[in-house]
Formats: sequence, structure tokens, C-alpha cells
Amino acid sequence: MSGLGGKVALVTGGSRGMGAAIAERLAQDGADVVLTYSASPDKAQAVAGRIEAGGRRALAIAADASDGKAVQAAVERTVAEFGRIDILVNNAGVFPYGPIEEVSEAELDRTLAIHVRSVFLASQAAARHLGKGGRIISIGSCLADYAGEANMTLYIMTKAAVTGLTRGLARDLGPRGITANVIHPGPTDTDMNPADGPGAESQRQGIALGHYGESSDIAAMVAHLAGEGGRWITGASIAVDGGTNA
Repeated sequence: MSGLGGKVALVTGGSRGMGAAIAERLAQDGADVVLTYSASPDKAQAVAGRIEAGGRRALAIAADASDGKAVQAAVERTVAEFGRIDILVNNAGVFPYGPIEEVSEAELDRTLAIHVRSVFLASQAAARHLGKGGRIISIGSCLADYAGEANMTLYIMTKAAVTGLTRGLARDLGPRGITANVIHPGPTDTDMNPADGPGAESQRQGIALGHYGESSDIAAMVAHLAGEGGRWITGASIAVDGGTNA
């Protein structure tokens, strides 16, 4: 049995991209995995199917990350159906882009709901069930520490908030032996930011290693933090960005 044998993980936004890679990596390391999705049931079921084909239990739950009650319900359903929760990965996200003057109040509210409110509520719900050795891992962005270009104020603001939330969680939950960390990916080849997309070359020029990362690179860090190697890491903001912010 791998290092996460007997553990149960919940990954929000796990139907595609980084979320799917994270869910499958945690399963490969021995965890049973619950993943949420909002608009891609077929993709979510495909991820769950691959996990089950590998010998682990899996469950895909429809839960829009902008709906706080749905996110909380996903945590409770995880515990009800799997008997526990050991690892929460707050991965669901959106990528608002445009001049600050054009950001609507509706877009502001939705982005805050997905990147901040749902992360808080999911973490709060999970904290009621996590035992010693529990893990809360959130996916932020390298842009939380360095605003590399214009037109991303809303995205940057909400991702930066996750850093503060993570530090607070680390202090609140540390006495119970629970860790909380945030991973800040750099340009990563996903459908939200493809390596062959229109803005890819300008991003690539800012990466010290000269190339985009893969979702598996982010999943590897999640797996490390979720496993025994992460037992004395908490309150940390960890860049997995190819040196973008170096």
C-alpha cells in the first residue's frame, strides 16, 4: 500500500486540468478520492472511472464552487459515504481577465465566492472532521505574489486572499496536528492557460526554466504535502512555477 493508503481525499474542481491530475495522483498514492465538478459530468465520471480502475474508491459530486452550501454538502457527503476525510484540496477556480474598469459586480462576487468564500467554507466544514495528520491544501497562483501584467486585478486579489486564509488555518488547526498550505503554480499547460495559447509565448519568456509546467507537477507537490513528507510543513506558500517569480 502506498503512503496514502486508508486516507480519503476531497478535491474540488476535479473533473479536468490540475484538479483531475491531483485526484488521480492522490489515488495512485493510495487514497480514496471524492471530486467535485460544476459543468463537466462526463469528464468527472471519467476521472472517477480511472481511479476505480486503479483499485481505489471514487465518487464525483456535482457542486458549483460558487455555491457555499453545495461545497459544504460535498464535505459532509464525503464523510457520510467514506466514513472520514483526511485531505481537502481546494482547487476549483476561474480566470477573470480584463481591465479593472470593466469588472462587473456580478463577476466580482462570483470570483470571490469561488476563490475565497468556498475555500473558507470547505476548510471550515472539513476542520470539523479532520483528525491528527489531516491536510488542507489550496491551489493559489504565482500571481498572488507578483502581478506580472495588467488586467488581472480581480484574479490576483482573490488568489492573494488564500495565502492569508492558509496562515490563519495553520495557526487555528496546528494544535490538532492538522496542516494547511497553499501551492502557487506558475504558467501550467491546462485548458485555462494552454501552452500553445495566444498569450503563451509572453508568459514563457518570464519562466526561468523556459517552459510551461504540467498538471502533474502541481499534483506531485500536493501529494508530497498530503503524505508523510508534509507532516512538518504548515502555513507555507510554495511556488511551483518554474522560477517565474524568482
